[in-house]
Amino acid sequence: MKRLFLYPLCLTILFISCKGTSQTPSKVLVSANPYYWQQHVDYKMDIDVDVNTYQYKGKQHLVYTNNSPDVLHRVFYHLYFNAFQPGSEMDVRSRTIPDPDRRVGDRISKLQPNEIGYIKVNSLKQNGTDIMHKTVGTILEVTLAKPIQPGEKVTFDMLFDAQIPVQIRRSGRNNSEGIALSMAQWYPKLAEYDVDGWHTDPYIAREFYGVWGDFDVKITIDKHYTIGGTGYLQNPNEIGHGYETGKLNVPKTDKLTWHFNAPNVHDFTWAADPDYTHDTMQVPNGPLLHFFYKSTLPKGKLENWKNLQPLAVKLMQFFSEHIGKYPYEQYSVIQGGDGGMEYAMCTLVLGEGDLEGIFGTTSHEMAHTWFQFLLATNESRDYWMDEGFAQYFGEMAEAEILNKDFNKALDGFYAVYASLAMSGKEQPLTTHADRFNYNQAYSISAYYKGLVFLSQLGYVMGEDALKETVKTYFNTWSFKHPKPNDFIRVAEKVSGLELDWYLTDFAQTTNTIDYGVKSIEGNTITLERIGLMPMPIDVTVTYTDGSTEDFYIPLRMMHGEKPTTATKKPDWAWAYPTYSFETSKTIKSVVIDPKNQMADINKENNKK
Repeated sequence: MKRLFLYPLCLTILFISCKGTSQTPSKVLVSANPYYWQQHVDYKMDIDVDVNTYQYKGKQHLVYTNNSPDVLHRVFYHLYFNAFQPGSEMDVRSRTIPDPDRRVGDRISKLQPNEIGYIKVNSLKQNGTDIMHKTVGTILEVTLAKPIQPGEKVTFDMLFDAQIPVQIRRSGRNNSEGIALSMAQWYPKLAEYDVDGWHTDPYIAREFYGVWGDFDVKITIDKHYTIGGTGYLQNPNEIGHGYETGKLNVPKTDKLTWHFNAPNVHDFTWAADPDYTHDTMQVPNGPLLHFFYKSTLPKGKLENWKNLQPLAVKLMQFFSEHIGKYPYEQYSVIQGGDGGMEYAMCTLVLGEGDLEGIFGTTSHEMAHTWFQFLLATNESRDYWMDEGFAQYFGEMAEAEILNKDFNKALDGFYAVYASLAMSGKEQPLTTHADRFNYNQAYSISAYYKGLVFLSQLGYVMGEDALKETVKTYFNTWSFKHPKPNDFIRVAEKVSGLELDWYLTDFAQTTNTIDYGVKSIEGNTITLERIGLMPMPIDVTVTYTDGSTEDFYIPLRMMHGEKPTTATKKPDWAWAYPTYSFETSKTIKSVVIDPKNQMADINKENNKK
């Protein structure tokens, strides 16, 4: 999800497989954990939407494969729409957290019965046998008629009714930009079961985690509505909508049934509006891009959407080049009316801003196709791996395409993280996304510290190694559910360095980086480690004759070093608070980390 603002860069923010020696990066064959497994579920859904009452009836047929080594005695579904009811956990949390999301505030508490969201499960069968189920908030607890054995496939058939809430967050109806239906998290979604057990987080504020599978979805809706979203449309001629040529003649019937197939995804999202304009643009040697936006937008806003399209082509090319090739045949950018949010094969974005704003949002959300929808991390637990990594590549792509200064943007993100680290309000990146004391602390941690984690890793291991790590990570873990250690193990194998300390200190604690120049005596420089987090150190020395020399001090626990042209000194063990070395000439000044690639929270003591 895109943050469209940069926090002020001041202290008032938020209240303010071989190891050893370094190696030049080369193609490294990395395999996923040989003990890794993941569940699989195939969905068939048929829904009938009443656009006047904002209600729909649904039939759902699931084929669930238990690929785990465990016997499952029950299953769970997410019923996300139930969050949009007065007294829900989302409602109460929003009204009790010190800094509520302004888009939510107390709005849920004021919803009337015809404005709330709900999903009501009327019947549920396992292999044709009725089974017991109970709705508990946004979770459906299901007691199985018969346990599911390892390797077994079972079917679940469900009938449900639902009501689309007034748009408050991500999904809903009739939002501020007039989009009729933004249908995210709209169906009973089987919860994920993995090596950590069931993931049954209530829907309170944050994001999602789903089971990989194929989706076959039929949506029956008023004939005047156009639908865009996940999957490939199977019947364009039947409904009078040719996806290459725009609208055709609408059949003489009150409703049309749109049929979509989406292979190998872990969610399904759609949006619908009677005023959608639909454009397409082909990415050379890539997917067909689709654009859905209101035809009733003012002329200038319509031009923004036209101008966005070639830029989106460049984004798709950039991400495919720098991360890994986009594997599907299409991708859609849809005016959805609530910030920006990533989904399978599409994104929903605000559509009435200026071109740079829409492009920036699209850049971030499209990057999420790689970091969350292909590298499908658990967003409740490892949110920083998708938000931070998407932020990094989204900003990089934006800088290249719009000819902006990426390093300047990075400086800003580092400063925001440092403000959080010094505020006393930081929590480690192992904190569950819903458990932050402050929304702003979550946002800075997920987007900014997550970005810094990736960017700073380039400083630790070398930029070339970082580039290869990202590509190897994608090739190894796409269409799976990677965790933080999976990423850092790829980095270790690519670089030949030990990097567990980096993941531990930066992501699993709130330890900070703070190194300083303690003294200069003659030709001897003494550095000190003030913060608890260790780092290798780059130093630039300027001599009295005007010449400069770069030095590199390896970190002992890395058991190797990054490729560098700098003068290498003996390694520095973390437990030693100070480190001294001599130079060959008289010293004028010393600077630690001259390129500002290290997230040192106090830059003032970095030079003398």
